[in-house]
Amino acid sequence: MPYFIGIDIGTSGTKTVLFDEKANTIASALYEYPLYQPNIGWAEQNPEDWWNATVNTIRDVIRKSGVNSSEIKGLGLSGQMHGLVLLDKDYNVLRPSIIWCDQRTAKECEQITDLVGKEKLIEITANPALTGFTASKAMWVKNNEPEIFERTYKILLPKDYIRFKLTGEFATEVSDASGMQFLDIKERKWSDYVLGKLGIDKNLLGKVYESPEVTGTINKSVAELTGLKEGTIVVGGAGDQAAGAVGNGIVEPGIVSSTIGTSGVVFAYMDKVAIDKKGRVHTFCHAVPGAWHVMGVTQGAGLSLQWFRNNFCNSEREVASILGKDVYEIMNEEAKDVPVGCDGLIYLPYLMGERTPHLDPFAKAVFFGLTPRHTKKYLIRAIMEGVGFSLKDCMEIIKEMGIKVKEVRASGGGGKSLIWRQIQADMFETDVYTINSQEGPALGVALLAMVGAGVYRSVPEACKATIKTTSRLSPIVRNSKIYQKYYKIYKRLYEDLKEEYRNLNEVLSSL
Repeated sequence: MPYFIGIDIGTSGTKTVLFDEKANTIASALYEYPLYQPNIGWAEQNPEDWWNATVNTIRDVIRKSGVNSSEIKGLGLSGQMHGLVLLDKDYNVLRPSIIWCDQRTAKECEQITDLVGKEKLIEITANPALTGFTASKAMWVKNNEPEIFERTYKILLPKDYIRFKLTGEFATEVSDASGMQFLDIKERKWSDYVLGKLGIDKNLLGKVYESPEVTGTINKSVAELTGLKEGTIVVGGAGDQAAGAVGNGIVEPGIVSSTIGTSGVVFAYMDKVAIDKKGRVHTFCHAVPGAWHVMGVTQGAGLSLQWFRNNFCNSEREVASILGKDVYEIMNEEAKDVPVGCDGLIYLPYLMGERTPHLDPFAKAVFFGLTPRHTKKYLIRAIMEGVGFSLKDCMEIIKEMGIKVKEVRASGGGGKSLIWRQIQADMFETDVYTINSQEGPALGVALLAMVGAGVYRSVPEACKATIKTTSRLSPIVRNSKIYQKYYKIYKRLYEDLKEEYRNLNEVLSSL
């Protein structure tokens, strides 16, 4: 039987999963690594941490499974989007990677808009200049670390750095490349116009492939290092959101995913290009050849709950350790006892600024409406509801664009939480489903590898053969009505605080 590997290079860790051709999970392994914040709003990681995690997890799944490496027929790569990896001509990493949630590039976004033109930039790249995207990060290095930029031989995305280490090939694919802001989204190729205006040599970028295409093979040294067989194919793969969408079967109109990982994403398939002219949501190439997708992004979704867990939930962690449970299970149980709406406590999840719908790197997280009545469990549920409101912001814009939503599939770590899924169903006023696999991006890129290896003829065929819904939560009408009232206040709070966020940033910058 043929087997396939999906590798997901995430923000908190790299997860590698071995699947059979029916997408059954055979073995998995996860290695974590740190995120560095040398300044407020900055976020960096060491690419070597990703590589070490990749090598170790590949070794682990082969060892755990007992599968002969000759039976592993293909490998797909998923990764956190937008990260900037710079290599010199000797293939050394020149500086820590500036990753997706970094917010240092506000001035570069203004520069890019001035150089390319606001309307022209959206026309070509389908998005306004954003702090999270790779182009603004490259321009920041060019402006602030010119000696490093001058030594740059290749600009790579996180997963494409791992591809280079595995195969020796400099390549990317359309879904992840869409988030660099160097790609012509309609034509699915690098934009000579944008690159020329920004003064970026196209030779710095890898070749662009469609996601199921073979981009290279495992080389001899990597085979010896990992246990894989030399010559095993590596397909294009996808950015984590497109990969997760394939892993959730979001490969046809009407089916939408809502993912709560470190960030939160509402993702919808499109067979034709549609662009929000206000730039509030992102239009990118899908991992399905000839298709596109639109997605709204909230920066601090699961990150908000993780932050609260790490700093304020020591007792919950102790209880979880004693009971042999995940600490989030304990936190879910506490949140379950809190009434819908948290008795007026509202959380704005802007820990790392915000994308959809505000495009504001200066936004900050807020608890609004605190009273002596509100204990820790109220704050836990308020975080869950605040993230839900932020995802609703994304969903409303997608509907506004004329995209039909008949079914929502929940995924990511937050998708495992029954209470968080019910919050989404109540806020979206739409049924929320789960599917037969929780592997998301890793499964998605393994399916792409199956297509690349010829097991399936197309990505939709692979998804139809392997992905099934397993549960459904319907909206509770009473809850939906309560959330409608709170959502109006939630939306006004950002507008009320918008100017103060900028004032606060000026104070922080002056210190």
